[in-house]
Amino acid sequence: MSDVVLKNVVKRYKDTDVLSGIDMTIKDGEFVTLLGPSGCGKSTILRILSGLTDLTTGEVLIDGKNMKNVAPKNRKVGMVFQSYALFPNMSVFENVAFGLKMLKKPANEVAIEVDKMLKLVGLEEKKHAYPHELSGGQQQRVALARSLVVRPNVLLLDEPLSALDAQIRKHLQVELREIQRELKMTMILVTHDQEEAMTVSDRIFVMNNGKIAQEGTPAEIYTKPNTEFVANFIGHYNVFSKEQLAKLVGNQLQVSADKYAIRPESIHFDIHPSSYQLRAVAGDSIMNGNVIRTVFHTDDKQFTTEQLHHRAFSFEKGLEYNLFVEPEDVIALS
Repeated sequence: MSDVVLKNVVKRYKDTDVLSGIDMTIKDGEFVTLLGPSGCGKSTILRILSGLTDLTTGEVLIDGKNMKNVAPKNRKVGMVFQSYALFPNMSVFENVAFGLKMLKKPANEVAIEVDKMLKLVGLEEKKHAYPHELSGGQQQRVALARSLVVRPNVLLLDEPLSALDAQIRKHLQVELREIQRELKMTMILVTHDQEEAMTVSDRIFVMNNGKIAQEGTPAEIYTKPNTEFVANFIGHYNVFSKEQLAKLVGNQLQVSADKYAIRPESIHFDIHPSSYQLRAVAGDSIMNGNVIRTVFHTDDKQFTTEQLHHRAFSFEKGLEYNLFVEPEDVIALS
């Protein structure tokens, strides 16, 4: 079993708390993402789990064993960084075999395990190539294979795909998830990319200022943000104050809160008996791939709508329109 548990973990540098009482349980075989802006403490959690950074107070348990005073090499935790850190003078085979050789595994076992891992990451035909002969995506697969081949109980991934271009990154996200499922390995990914987190994760921990802002499945995080920070960070939510939304919909609001969030795609043009009406002036429309995003203005608020490109209604800039949203799509924020 490879459960990972953090209990009231605090990391303090002088008078600054980088982590403030983190409680987190990651189940065996689960793919979890720590999502948040730069400086929120997510990479510090990985470094604490790997043993590269000491915690100030609290406990870290892996497989039920307290990691206090356990050296990094004895934790059975692998780590993949944004920088590939491959040995330039070694072939792909030799790079992947390096960890097994350090463990003094027999040569025939090393050959079998390396070939198996290169097949898993789709690089069996590149085993004799050198890093400079590979693309960035291929180099990152070698780095992943090198960490996986020693069979760690837990694999930590610190923004491993952020240096790649968008198309390769999306392809490797899918591959990474497939590899994780095949190996049934506990993996913890750090990223600031919301789409990446949604693509690969069983669960997401959204972090802010050294604390967990919200935890849940991708669907829960996406559809039910609990604070303005999460609503703004996880996507393109429109956030309204109580006063701003009341001006638009009158006294119809069914739930009382100081702030509300509405997804852009939840705002539509077909009235239903229960719909809230939003009357606003159209601004610019921007094509973003298969989505058309339109900005609307009221006296004191700007918000956006999103439509699929192939069936989008064309708004004329400067004209006023009646828009509608269903009560269940208006999320009260704490």
